[in-house]
Amino acid sequence: MRILVTGGAGFIGSALIRHLIAETEHEVLNLDKLTYAGDERSLDGVAGDNRYGFRKADIADAGAVRAALRDFRPHIVTHLAAESHVDRSIDGPAEFIQTNIIGTFVMLSEVLAYWRGLDGEAQDAFRFHHISTDEVFGSLGDTGFFTEATAYDPRSPYSASKASSDHLVRAWHHTYGLPVLVTNCSNNYGPYHFPEKLIPLMIVKCLAGEPLPVYGAGANVRDWLYVDDHARALTRVFEAGTPGESYIIGGRAERTNLQVVHAICEALDRLRPRADGKPYKDQISFVADRPGHDHRYAIDPTKLDRELGWQAAESFDTGIEKTVRWYLDNDSWWAPILSRSDAGQRLGLKTVGA
Repeated sequence: MRILVTGGAGFIGSALIRHLIAETEHEVLNLDKLTYAGDERSLDGVAGDNRYGFRKADIADAGAVRAALRDFRPHIVTHLAAESHVDRSIDGPAEFIQTNIIGTFVMLSEVLAYWRGLDGEAQDAFRFHHISTDEVFGSLGDTGFFTEATAYDPRSPYSASKASSDHLVRAWHHTYGLPVLVTNCSNNYGPYHFPEKLIPLMIVKCLAGEPLPVYGAGANVRDWLYVDDHARALTRVFEAGTPGESYIIGGRAERTNLQVVHAICEALDRLRPRADGKPYKDQISFVADRPGHDHRYAIDPTKLDRELGWQAAESFDTGIEKTVRWYLDNDSWWAPILSRSDAGQRLGLKTVGA
């Protein structure tokens, strides 16, 4: 099949494309604006493959989206392009509204027109796969899990914008008949992750000998999903999922933020000990919590397992080991990002409009 991937130079999108080129016979067109978090170097390994193509475009540019659909004639559109960092959404929500809501509306409008122009058999086979987050469900207490039936309760500008996009996608299915799929995933980690997110940020700060800023008491809980497992799940969903259905994707790997940081420190203690022989956890520094920080996210991916036969291959222990090793071996990828961006700086404390 021909798969159009929006946001394919980002963290999850690039992992999906690497998986599709390496493990399937599908053709891929990557549609990406190349914002601060998009990096074509994440796709160096597939850039020369004749089944891969790239087109620089903004998903909110209807003409560019229309041209990509016309020229590539996809069987599947996987929509990953999004602004995704909660702290950035606190400082500047406008970009999140523009990309996540307006961009998704433009994608749906253009895809609907494209889909209506297909013949009957091609219409039946087509899918618009929207990739979202578990953050749209709000915050859990100490027990319980998010499922496909959980009510939406977004708490940040980021999660509210993603919830809005989810609702638009479902509306285009119920109102216009567009065959859509929606997936909501837990926190991803792994190679090529932009180093403002928790796990890569802690790794690079460990190596730089800098304080490791942990929000609050580090007690907030997340369910962690290795990004290559997520790529396999996404492929399974758009190949075999039922139109109109939602699927929750998680790694069944709950950890507090402090446990995550400790795991990174312990891995680095083994793989690249500090010159002074002290443990990396000595660099941990507790800082003011994020405004409105959700307490706990946890995923029950039983539906995906039962209906489509997917399970995560990596445990948190094996995944974090692979991730730390990758960052140790690939400073040529992340060091230039740190030198040209604010990835290592604390965000999310500004008052909007200040």
